[in-house]
Amino acid sequence: MSGVLPTLLLILAGVLVGGALSLHRQGAPRGAVVVTGLLALLATAAGVLWLLPGEGS
Repeated sequence: MSGVLPTLLLILAGVLVGGALSLHRQGAPRGAVVVTGLLALLATAAGVLWLLPGEGS
């Protein structure tokens, strides 16, 4: 069960990266593409950091 949240975060990151690319190709405003890309980066970082062993492990 502990691996579900990081997996979901990494899936979300993939969807957001695809969304950012799609927005860019459609000529969306730069701000929308940047915000979507930053959200993808945050989701990726959160998913990876969740998988790292911590003090409680």
